[in-house]
Amino acid sequence: MSLIPFLLAASLLAVTPGPGIAYVVARTVSGGRIEGLASCVGTSLGGLIHVLASSLGLSLIVAESAMAFNLLKYIGAAYLIYLGIRMLRSKDKQVEIKPLTSHGSRRALIEGVVVETLNVKTAMFFLAFLPQFVSPHEPLTTQLFILGCLCVTLNTLVDIAAVFAAHRLMKLDIARSARAKLLNRLSGVMMIGIGAFLALARREN
Repeated sequence: MSLIPFLLAASLLAVTPGPGIAYVVARTVSGGRIEGLASCVGTSLGGLIHVLASSLGLSLIVAESAMAFNLLKYIGAAYLIYLGIRMLRSKDKQVEIKPLTSHGSRRALIEGVVVETLNVKTAMFFLAFLPQFVSPHEPLTTQLFILGCLCVTLNTLVDIAAVFAAHRLMKLDIARSARAKLLNRLSGVMMIGIGAFLALARREN
């Protein structure tokens, strides 16, 4: 596994403001810290469902055809470049935090699972992102599962930090801060660089 490049890319993506952070912040504003943390647990469980699905699915693909898996890695690299370009071209507008009604921590947890599980973009991201950092000479399913769990962990830690910040401030204007804009640009450049490097790198058979 290419662990260091993976951790760098995954960390940058985790701290980039997006719908996930906006959701847990909205939950915190409507129901308090406990409800916000419950939503973090829910989204992390939903993320793990995507990790399991992508790990098993990609393992089946490579078991059928190593060529198909390499083709998938090229497509994934192109997808990362696309994500990077979209980040760089995105306008500096505020991440929308929709007002939510408080229904308790249990409801927040369940809705967090459902919201993240039904997020098609998360599934596409895992399918494109995880294969770029695995080695065909090591157990594929194990590598994909470990990398996926690390990605979910990083995302969850950032979400938890956003919950505590929102609970303290009760108003988190994420996307208007200079730091958020810088992280978005840095993530975009990183995604393009990683995608280009992986696309041009020699593929292992």
